[in-house]
Amino acid sequence: MNLGNNLFNARKKAGFSQEEVAEKLGISRQIISKWETNETIPNIYESKQLAQLYNLSLDELLDFDVYLKEIEEAIKNSNPAKEEKINWTNAWGKKYPILIEYHNKVDIKKYSYQIRELLNSLQKEYDYNNLDSMLVLKDILYHEWKDSK
Repeated sequence: MNLGNNLFNARKKAGFSQEEVAEKLGISRQIISKWETNETIPNIYESKQLAQLYNLSLDELLDFDVYLKEIEEAIKNSNPAKEEKINWTNAWGKKYPILIEYHNKVDIKKYSYQIRELLNSLQKEYDYNNLDSMLVLKDILYHEWKDSK
């Protein structure tokens, strides 16, 4: 992403129009438009004002990713009762059909046993509870997958 897109997305996420931002900063709407279209960039003072207005740190504003912010907000607002109602396999299966299809192909019992052994090992060796062991194993799997790309 570029700075103009970051500014646009942060403004939209905060629920402000260009006119409202311009008024709060004491500048013209055209300046906001030029920032958002990368014709010009705000100075550091203006950038700091924008970050405060959008309830972001300056670093967050510079690297603003609307999708990441939405995910972070969803995680912050989640709770076990809500999560129990979600069928994560079906939800993610819409984007990744393999999650729906593998059940008929993969020897699930074999892999479940191996995963359970890894979870038990983490619990015993590091005194983790079941949830913490699962989260650690999930994070290790993610990093292995990411590093193999």
